[in-house]
Amino acid sequence: MAILVVEDEIRVRSFIERGLTEEGYVVRVAGDAAEADRELAAGGIEAVLLDWTLPGTPGIDLLAAWRAREDVTPVVMITARDAVDDRVAALNAGADDYLIKPFAFDELVARLRAVLRRAGGRASPTLTCGDLILDPVAHRVTRAAKVIRLTAREFSLLQFLLERAGEPVSRTRIVEAVWEHDFDTFSNVVDVYIRYLRKKIDEPFAYPLIQTIRGVGYAMRRGP
Repeated sequence: MAILVVEDEIRVRSFIERGLTEEGYVVRVAGDAAEADRELAAGGIEAVLLDWTLPGTPGIDLLAAWRAREDVTPVVMITARDAVDDRVAALNAGADDYLIKPFAFDELVARLRAVLRRAGGRASPTLTCGDLILDPVAHRVTRAAKVIRLTAREFSLLQFLLERAGEPVSRTRIVEAVWEHDFDTFSNVVDVYIRYLRKKIDEPFAYPLIQTIRGVGYAMRRGP
C-alpha cells in the first residue's frame, strides 16, 4: 500500500516524497489531475495528499469526482488557501483533513496518520504471522516484542507477504505489487530483498517465517 502525493510543484512534491519515504512509507506521485486519477484507479493507495491548485482540473474538483464515484480513500487537502470558506468547501467536497502551506513536515505526518486511523476498516489492519506483528498505520514491525527497522521497500514487501500469509506467491506477483513494473520480471531483485528481510525478521529468531516454495516463489508461514 502506498501514499499518493498529488502536487504540481516539483520542489514541494520531492520534499514530501523524500520525507515520507524516510518515515517508512511507500510513495507514488502525480503532477496533475489526470495522472492522479490514473494512479488512484490503479489501486494500492492507502491515502492521498492532494494539492488544491493543479494544472487543468483543480484538486477540489478532482476530489469531488472521486467521492461522486464512491471512492472513500482518505484525502488530506494541501493548499495555501487559508480562508474559512475554502476549508469548508474542501471538507464539503470530501476531504478528510486540510493542511495550509507552508506547513511543518511533522504536522503533515501527524495528520496523515490521524486520517489513516480514522479510516478504520478502510485502513489496513494489523498483520501477524507467529510472533511477527506489522502495523501499516504506525509503520512499525515487531517480532517477539522486538522492534525491527525496515526500509520502505522491505516494509512494502513484508506487508504484501503478510496480507497473503500461508499463500504461495510468485516473484512476478511480488514485482507487480511491490515494484509496480519498475523492474524486469526476470530480475533477481525479489530474491535480494527476501534475503534482506530474512536477515532482519528470521535469522535473529528461533524459527523462520519466510518460506521458499520451490518452483513457485515465497510464502509467509508460521513456524513450529
